[in-house]
Amino acid sequence: MTKKRFIPFLALTVVLFFFFLYQSSTVRDKVRQLPQHVGLGEHVSDGADDSNGNLAADQQKDPDYANWNPKPNFGKGSPMPSGHNYSSVLVIAKTKEEDVGWMDKEIPDQEKAIYVADDPSAPLHPPKNKGHEVMVYLSYIIDNYDNLPDVSIFMHAHQYTWHNDDILGNNAAELVKRLSRQRVWREGFVNMRCTWYPGCPDWMHPGETEENVYKQEEVMLAKSWSELFPLDPVPSVLAQPCCAQFALSRERIQAKPHAQYVWYREWLFSTKLPDYLSGRIWEYVWQFVFTGDNIYCPKEHICFCDQFGSCFGGEKEFEEFIKVKNELGDRERDLHEWEEKKKAIEDAKAEGRIEEAQQLDQPEPGKDQEFKKEIERLRPIVDNLKKEAVERGNDPKNRAKEAGREWHEGDDF
Repeated sequence: MTKKRFIPFLALTVVLFFFFLYQSSTVRDKVRQLPQHVGLGEHVSDGADDSNGNLAADQQKDPDYANWNPKPNFGKGSPMPSGHNYSSVLVIAKTKEEDVGWMDKEIPDQEKAIYVADDPSAPLHPPKNKGHEVMVYLSYIIDNYDNLPDVSIFMHAHQYTWHNDDILGNNAAELVKRLSRQRVWREGFVNMRCTWYPGCPDWMHPGETEENVYKQEEVMLAKSWSELFPLDPVPSVLAQPCCAQFALSRERIQAKPHAQYVWYREWLFSTKLPDYLSGRIWEYVWQFVFTGDNIYCPKEHICFCDQFGSCFGGEKEFEEFIKVKNELGDRERDLHEWEEKKKAIEDAKAEGRIEEAQQLDQPEPGKDQEFKKEIERLRPIVDNLKKEAVERGNDPKNRAKEAGREWHEGDDF
């Protein structure tokens, strides 16, 4: 046989060899044991097949995910002695323009790791300015994995913002100062926001195909999930209180190997999603990374009490407080709208737009005084209930009782 004829013959022989090897029952069975994502939450099952190679419906079962994708041990924190002085670091993601001077004034003794996302010359900066706070958070974990404090607190740079709970004055400094490091150590992971909305109890739906202008990342979640967690079925719901601020114990971070966080950050490096969307994707997967649960919605009254020391006495009492607080908020909005209408008319008249002023919506005369009177009545009630809640939370026994956990004399918070 000539050399020219021998080469095609050899190639054909090799192809046929691997074809028959694949068809062997041993290799075929091993291949079928591999979990494969097909769609939302679906994967190929193993089991007996019929003569056409199809799985019998009554014999289908999931792959052995416990072995293919072993889960970390997300148990309660190991026991700490009462009075233990928990070390903590506040991890901040900021830009060059954001002012963090408030931290030195409000929380001077709190150890901080302030990353400047858009300044490569800053002492602390991520390897790439992408993914908003996600790149910073993951970089901190990767860089400090073997030298973590008891508690790491991950937050944004601004002091006052709507997504900091208004019960705590919308004040980031109050969140940091009042955060129970003991609870973080016990739970492993806590969201720094207690109020459910937005985010709980049913928020993101990775299977959604129609874009929601308020949740633009939703339609991209399924694909991103399969890239980040290739061996985990895509959940039908992802939920936790917004907005990517949380605290972690050292044990909870180290429950996953260092390489896992490197993998997550590599995804952030390589994803083609726009910067803001890649960051928002993570807002509702952090709880899965650190708890293994797609839904993390602890009861609000327990969160405020056990986590921040505002104990209203129970779920019913908390709901009554919220009712009064919301009523106060409604009257304040009513007054603001009344004053805005009045101002619009006055401005139009002052600028000579008399006809326009006559057509503007007229605020009802005297209604502003009614609103002010109600505000004056409700505000002291709300303030007093908040004050009593803090006083109640100063007793560790009250915190344990409201949280439903066991407590013994001499126990810590």
